[in-house]
Amino acid sequence: MRRYDEAIDVRVDEGEGEPRPARFIWRRRLWRVLGVEARWRETADWWSRPGGDLLAESEVWWVVAADGRSGTPGVFELACAEASGGSGWRLRGVLD
Repeated sequence: MRRYDEAIDVRVDEGEGEPRPARFIWRRRLWRVLGVEARWRETADWWSRPGGDLLAESEVWWVVAADGRSGTPGVFELACAEASGGSGWRLRGVLD
């Protein structure tokens, strides 16, 4: 997996009972989420954020997504900080 830490714009779909990422913009390209592979919650890394909120949580999603140009799907790791109220999305990795 290639690691990134880049801010992204995510649109959430409220369908199927609970909110989930539906599409996102990364590096000026629109990616459409085709499916969710996994989802979990993480607490803050205390060793990398001294003095930070150790109880802060992020919701992490592994999604299969394809862009509008090539249409070739890939697996992306998206994370949203719970304290941001859904506005603090980051792309953390792309599976090769």
